[in-house]
Amino acid sequence: MTYYIDDLKPGMSESFTKTITERDIELFGEVSGDVNPVHFDEEYAKTTMFKGRIAHGMLSASYISTVLGMKMPGPGTIFMSLTTRFKAPVRIGDTVVTTCTAREVNAEKRRVIFDCVCKVGETTVVEGEAMVMAPSRPKG
Repeated sequence: MTYYIDDLKPGMSESFTKTITERDIELFGEVSGDVNPVHFDEEYAKTTMFKGRIAHGMLSASYISTVLGMKMPGPGTIFMSLTTRFKAPVRIGDTVVTTCTAREVNAEKRRVIFDCVCKVGETTVVEGEAMVMAPSRPKG
């Protein structure tokens, strides 16, 4: 489903849920080129402040794109900007729930600003603000 610019109001939100797997980390590392050993080498990762392997922060942040591009506003949305703050690590087996809530809607410019948060349980792992251009309702 697509929400057109005239459908969107502040306070509206959508979510996406994903449990992180070994394969997710492997594929993200392959696609992104980020093969930092903190994501792939348990022995190395044990020596870091995380005391074990963690998922890429940008993997969790990418679920913001999933919400905005697939759920709300949905297909036809153009991603314009994203600011993120990484608050806590995500590990294999963690379930990340990403929620984006419309804060400001500018119908004239078709711009929508969303407050975005990724959580594992009650722990915020990523938070940020996204701006998108929402699609217009087709004419006719």
